[in-house]
Amino acid sequence: MILDLIITTAALSLIIGLRYLGVAWLFHAVLWRGRGRGRALTRAPQRARIRREIVASLIACPIYALPAALVIELWKRGGTAMYADVAAHPLWWLPLSAVIYLLAHDAYYYVVHRGLHHPKVFPWAHAEHHRSREPSAFASFAFDPVEAAATAWFLPALTLFIPIHVGVALGLLTLMTLTAVLNHAGREVWPEAWLRRAPLRWLITATHHDQHHRRFTANYGLYFRFWDQWLGTEAADRPARPRPSTAHEATGAP
Repeated sequence: MILDLIITTAALSLIIGLRYLGVAWLFHAVLWRGRGRGRALTRAPQRARIRREIVASLIACPIYALPAALVIELWKRGGTAMYADVAAHPLWWLPLSAVIYLLAHDAYYYVVHRGLHHPKVFPWAHAEHHRSREPSAFASFAFDPVEAAATAWFLPALTLFIPIHVGVALGLLTLMTLTAVLNHAGREVWPEAWLRRAPLRWLITATHHDQHHRRFTANYGLYFRFWDQWLGTEAADRPARPRPSTAHEATGAP
């Protein structure tokens, strides 16, 4: 199994890296080309910063690939709760399992993300991501290795206990990629009036997450806003306005 695990990890690292580059490049090109699309939340991302985001992201790829590869190899041997036969569970379980995974992931991420901002943890576990004070779509995967390791295992671990169809799992991974890229793209694709209405007023958007990169001490959620609202860590959305440069921007210090 060790050799299979190494091969699968290498293959997944390549797939994850190419998917990240392709999706990030596509959204960056569409949203920033010409006069841009949507509302600008930041200035146009700088090439030097984008290059650093890409390097950090590619380093994180094998860290995310390893737990996923382990689950795949265990699944081949019947060691997980994942299933491929739709008839193995009731059809209503397909959407319900997706909701359970999203809620569990969101709760776990809120706790870990808030912990990563502790002053004694931040410099060596989360600073790289926040060097993108004005993030681009390429920042969506730009994590310190410690942060990647802390977050990469959770969803794979759930598949050991909570049944999920392979198609639903792939759909969730696609949703994760799209939301992460859009929320870091530096432009808000949704009309401002929509952000104040359901369902968007319950969800993390680029406008909402931009406040996290500006303030550092608020808006820790991944998909939903209710943990920040319940625990008093939400910063209200502000009108889209590119922030002026500051002296500490180069280091990414909070």
